[in-house]
Amino acid sequence: MKIYLTAIIKAKEEHRTEVLEVLQNMVAETLKEEANELYTLHQGIENKNHFIFYEIWKSKEGLKQHNDQPYIKAFGDLADEKLQEKPQIYLTEII
Repeated sequence: MKIYLTAIIKAKEEHRTEVLEVLQNMVAETLKEEANELYTLHQGIENKNHFIFYEIWKSKEGLKQHNDQPYIKAFGDLADEKLQEKPQIYLTEII
């Protein structure tokens, strides 16, 4: 079963450039993953500190493997200090 994931990330203004660089690296690396079908990063128009990922994964197992990758863990390491709040993650399926 495919997994559809939306993640909302809100960077602190003073860390926006650094957070964006980490997010862009996540995109470059994630697109190489076999289980990934779509991984797009969006930036807010009205608030440039807001970033949204829209992802499609072939399976829960593939998403789990993704979350264990070093570039995902690197993002987690900066979250407490450089984000306004914990990322909001929504896992969905088509109904």
